Amino acid sequence: MKQTTNAKDRQHIALITGASAGIGLELARKLISDQWQVIAINRSNIPQEETELHKAIANGSLRIYKTADLSDYRSLRTTLNEIKTKEERIDVLFNNAGGSFPELAYSPQGREKHYELMTVVPYIIMMELKALLANGDLKTVINTSSSALKYVKAIHVDILERPQTFKKLLGPYAASKLALSLWTKNIAPQLAKEGISIRSVDPGSNNTLRKDKDSGLPLLVKPLMKLFFSPPSHGAGLLYDGAMGQHRGESGVFLLKGRIADLKFEDQAQSVLDRVQEIYETEYLGVPTA
Repeated sequence: MKQTTNAKDRQHIALITGASAGIGLELARKLISDQWQVIAINRSNIPQEETELHKAIANGSLRIYKTADLSDYRSLRTTLNEIKTKEERIDVLFNNAGGSFPELAYSPQGREKHYELMTVVPYIIMMELKALLANGDLKTVINTSSSALKYVKAIHVDILERPQTFKKLLGPYAASKLALSLWTKNIAPQLAKEGISIRSVDPGSNNTLRKDKDSGLPLLVKPLMKLFFSPPSHGAGLLYDGAMGQHRGESGVFLLKGRIADLKFEDQAQSVLDRVQEIYETEYLGVPTA
């Protein structure tokens, strides 16, 4: 049964990917406290100590959809189909899930995992949930990018999908975030025709270290993160402002420290967009449900 709200008291509804830890968890906390409804796509459970979020789960204002692996199209498709069946609309889609991996790894589809998870999958999620966005009031997509993209030396779809070398944080991770912001920029005019706005946002430097997970960060970055980086609530605030703040009338822009910033290699933006569109049409749409 689809979720409905009283038309006279129409709450905003956000979908967040990766809302069980870090910035995504803090964003869910903020939105729930601001009386939003939240749809979350998570691999893990909400921590037990998050009592307010568990109250929200109990009363239905926080709805969790589990997936074993966002980068596995069979699992992803099952989850997205469930959302399309049960949900009525989305006001803001926060494509937030991601992370830096400690070594070169590949998705079940055979592409480098940073690229699959943080460049291709956000496109698939947006395309699959576009009808729900069209039913919403805000019709906004926020893609979580990174200032690490400034350090990318070269970008090409072949390099993105099967890199020959690996470097923590400033290698495939940074290149995938740049590719995300590039396709965000170039798809904006197409989405505008449907009334949908899209932006990519750097959430800043946040301490998202977890004891149970190898972060994939360079060795020297870890102590700096503990000492000097902001708590994840800082990043959540920047993502929220990216959706609802002063640039909400802009589309296709990359926001860095809350300001519109230039992107490198904009001449590659259309080829990146063409490739993720091709993957969506030829691979994802043909994958059977798990």
